[in-house]
Amino acid sequence: MLDIIDLAKTLPGGRALFSGLSLTLAAGEYVAIMGESGVGKSTLLNLIAGLDPADAGEIRISGQRMSGLADEAAARLRREKLGFVFQAFHVLPHLTLAQNVRVPLLLLGRDDPRRAAAMLAAVGLGERLDAYPGELSGGELQRVAIARALVHRPALLLADEPTGNLDPDTARDVLALLRDELRQNGAAGILVTHSPRAAATADRVLALTRDGLAARTDLP
Repeated sequence: MLDIIDLAKTLPGGRALFSGLSLTLAAGEYVAIMGESGVGKSTLLNLIAGLDPADAGEIRISGQRMSGLADEAAARLRREKLGFVFQAFHVLPHLTLAQNVRVPLLLLGRDDPRRAAAMLAAVGLGERLDAYPGELSGGELQRVAIARALVHRPALLLADEPTGNLDPDTARDVLALLRDELRQNGAAGILVTHSPRAAATADRVLALTRDGLAARTDLP
């Protein structure tokens, strides 16, 4: 589902984030990536999604090369194959919650209001389909973003601190939803997190350093 080969990224000014980074994810596999702030966890997700160019290496999603794609082709691959949960919610303030969640389906030409409603219900917002983002708390907005990321059943989910704005009980429920949706749909997932509790829900945990990714085995 995902192949990363010898990826390297250097920031403007010459500071190397990482080099020689390689990772393979099979369908249905869910990994957590941890690391200190500033090590490049969010940047790695942007590279995988084709939102930021790598300095070296190759990225393939479902066998299709993402690195080096023209903008339009990269956007099409993102729409079809990827789901995103970023730290910034990126919800559209002029749309209702249901309309926000339907956006990925509309872009793919397969609108399904019932699927959108079901996903909002799954994150605990089933009674607020017609509410607007301005009426919600930060934690509720994060749940909308998670429902939107999963609604089109992506082949690869990229989640950047998806529970950072959630209370412990909601965080537990959302992590279970992410895991169950991935397994049910045979999708792969990457969870970037600082939380050992969140990381423990993944199939394996990796640590990101300047030298790439290494297995982390010190979590309870």
